[in-house]
Amino acid sequence: MFKYVSFKSFFDFSFSFLILILISPFILFVLIILLADLNESPFFIQKRPGFKGKVFSLYKFKTMKTVFDNKGNLLSDNIRLTLIGKILRTLSIDELPQLFNILKGEMSFIGPRPLLLEYLPLYSPEQMKRHNVVPGISGYAQVNGRNLICWKEKFKLDLYYVENQTFFLDLKILILTFKNVFTAKGINSDKNITMEKFNGEN
Repeated sequence: MFKYVSFKSFFDFSFSFLILILISPFILFVLIILLADLNESPFFIQKRPGFKGKVFSLYKFKTMKTVFDNKGNLLSDNIRLTLIGKILRTLSIDELPQLFNILKGEMSFIGPRPLLLEYLPLYSPEQMKRHNVVPGISGYAQVNGRNLICWKEKFKLDLYYVENQTFFLDLKILILTFKNVFTAKGINSDKNITMEKFNGEN
């Protein structure tokens, strides 16, 4: 396991560096489009817990405008999501800036998705084990329902990955990830554009 983890870290760094070089013109193009579409910063940056719970800044392309109601509350995701943002989310292009997180060693291509900091106090000891591996852009839960499955099932799949991480499992997840991207499978939950918040084990 240790040898594979070391190889995986080397692969993550090398491959993310290569991809960033190859797609840099496309990233610049997306940045220009988002600047015109949003009229604000094209990046979404949020603190997330990573390996062993260490906090890092996760990068994504912003897909929603920052718009508040008359009480100072953010409007719903459905209202703030732009047409360009919807296209980026459908094609998972909004995830591309996380290649920089991989370069920094904060993320991997494959691993449990890094969730919100506010969830940390809500995890059971078993659920906390999802932080025993480096978080990923895509994971076992993402290719088995993503935002269409409940939290209990998400954690079950994440923990299965933590306990059974191998090269072949990572390869399987990678192949299924590309398949799901091309079919836009599991992007939104049944009720919302984003997954409903986790409120604890119960």
